[in-house]
Amino acid sequence: MGKKGDLKEWEKIDRVVDIVVTRALDLGGTATGEHGVGIGKRKYMDSEHGSSLPWMRRLKTLFDPNGILNPGKLFPES
Repeated sequence: MGKKGDLKEWEKIDRVVDIVVTRALDLGGTATGEHGVGIGKRKYMDSEHGSSLPWMRRLKTLFDPNGILNPGKLFPES
């Protein structure tokens, strides 16, 4: 795990994560683990889900019209 405040170390970690996630998606896998997307991997949502993403947003809005369940986590622009 990267040291808190060590930007160079975190940049390296981000590059490795990007390589691993991109490769997993290229092979038909997923960017997520058993606990879901997480803030660190939400940038891969579009690559992974493509045209399904708007439907996911609609479902989120349907079941959480007031945006009180994990506000700003999955769809930060919501």
